[in-house]
Amino acid sequence: MLSNKRIQELELVMEFEKVQECFKEVSSWIENVGRKRLKETINLDDSLEMLLQAQKQFKEFDLVASEYCKRGQEALKKMNQWEDFSFVDVHSYRVKLQTYGDQLEEFCTQLDEMRHRICETVRLYEFFDKVRQGICCTEKGVKS
Repeated sequence: MLSNKRIQELELVMEFEKVQECFKEVSSWIENVGRKRLKETINLDDSLEMLLQAQKQFKEFDLVASEYCKRGQEALKKMNQWEDFSFVDVHSYRVKLQTYGDQLEEFCTQLDEMRHRICETVRLYEFFDKVRQGICCTEKGVKS
């Protein structure tokens, strides 16, 4: 029984090392690329045209970022089996997983918020553009 327990523990450690490599890659991308791009996107331009361009660029970034989020979430799911084990020896691995999971969740949440913010801002600018065009048309009609 003790031997089986140790074998299971070793298998989990080996699995963790594979998952950790994935998380290192995801984590590195989040820190070196993802967060910087999100910060760049915070200041949205004042014209509809510029905003639509920013939205297009964000969509391209969003595709890549979403793929990294997905990879990280899939790696976390693989490690859900750790919850069934109460080995003291794997506690440090659980702590690392929690740290990776927290980082991933925070970034994915920020990504979702930015996606929503850009979409809503574009809708608002489009609305104001239609109102402005309506006012211009009305003013032309009144002057005639």
